[in-house]
Amino acid sequence: MKASIAAPVESGRVVRVTDGDTFRLESGERVRIAGIDAAETQPGNAKCAIELVRGKAATERTIALLDNRMLTLERVGRSYKRTVARVRLDGRDVATMLVEMGIARWWPRGHSKPDWCGR
Repeated sequence: MKASIAAPVESGRVVRVTDGDTFRLESGERVRIAGIDAAETQPGNAKCAIELVRGKAATERTIALLDNRMLTLERVGRSYKRTVARVRLDGRDVATMLVEMGIARWWPRGHSKPDWCGR
């Protein structure tokens, strides 16, 4: 039986928030927060106008929360040339924070993407 090896936890400073669930570190690495989804901000990706409005609001709130902050990261995968990671700010799970703020929804691996056009 193979022993699982935990991914190392590293830290980095956020220099740019791309949208409600993605940011860039000082190193240039793009990071998507694991396990959540925020509404889309690009017309070609959004499924309705309300999703764009929600996406813009999510981006603004994520900027207020993460911009220029030091985070800890546990890399768990790759998606669309981005690192996917569990992210912590001051010891708190960022995915949980964003869901509690109402700007992201849980998106477990293998499940359908959340619908931002309804309620």
